[in-house]
Amino acid sequence: MSEPNFRTLDLNLLRVFDEVMAERSLTRAARNLSLTQPAVSNALRRLRETLGDELVQRSGQGMAPTPRALAIWPAVRDSLQQLQESLAPNEFVPATASTTFVVAMADATAAELIPGLVDTLEQEAPGVSVRVVPLTTRDPRRLLDEESCDLAVGHFPSVLADLTARAQSGESTPFMHKRLYDGEYVCVMRRGHPLASGPFTLNRFCAARHMLVSFSGRPYGFIDESLASLGRERQVVLTVNQFFTAGRVVANSNLLTVLPRHFVGVTGIADQLVLRPLPFDVSPVHVDAVWHRRSQQRSAHIWLRQTLERAAEKVFSS
Repeated sequence: MSEPNFRTLDLNLLRVFDEVMAERSLTRAARNLSLTQPAVSNALRRLRETLGDELVQRSGQGMAPTPRALAIWPAVRDSLQQLQESLAPNEFVPATASTTFVVAMADATAAELIPGLVDTLEQEAPGVSVRVVPLTTRDPRRLLDEESCDLAVGHFPSVLADLTARAQSGESTPFMHKRLYDGEYVCVMRRGHPLASGPFTLNRFCAARHMLVSFSGRPYGFIDESLASLGRERQVVLTVNQFFTAGRVVANSNLLTVLPRHFVGVTGIADQLVLRPLPFDVSPVHVDAVWHRRSQQRSAHIWLRQTLERAAEKVFSS
């Protein structure tokens, strides 16, 4: 079979394909498109003939996509959404909008950025709501691809390295990113801790008992990677998934932990804690916003990104 000719392809067939893939039902797709079911079936037949693939097949009460359909659907959906935004943009007006945004971030990041975001909501967008969901991964691309969140904010070194490498090689990627701020991590312990005064050496750091904040629960983080590069390791005896929990635990124990310096000031217990510079070099901790390219030109999403940028500037320029 010859290759499909895109110049003669009826783009309406792609709209039908997208709806059928989303609904997995010809009946629901027809209703959403205001078409008859025979019209949807006919459109699918024409697209099958053009692409040389069945695309969807009956499975129980619904339709099951073929591997080819699953492979091309993300590109079709993104292209249709971008075309709709370009031809009929829905301008976002903060003062009258009733949009809900979902943002994934760690509790420390939220504690630093959300107060500024709330100020903006109260002053500029009283009808807008934001749901902050826990960030449980250092790679949020699946969450963004599945539209589980609109934006992910955090420290994503491997993701940024991969996206940068792809961009440098000329490869297009479906994800965008923007640096919000650079964070400094420090060793945190309770006041009166044996290591709160005197020389704070690498040997003393490694000999202590540690608590690690880990989103995945894995007892190994970027601090451990830095130690491994020196041929050293520390004893992690407790792993938690929230920075606030870590702050409370070290304030009432002899454990050490590593926290963002700015975060300590918003814990409410900063007077109970001692901060000491890490006795070894660690890579800079960059905090980035990452989003799917499909949202790049949406006026509502642009407003969200700019609002978070302003919130970060307010915190980290002070």
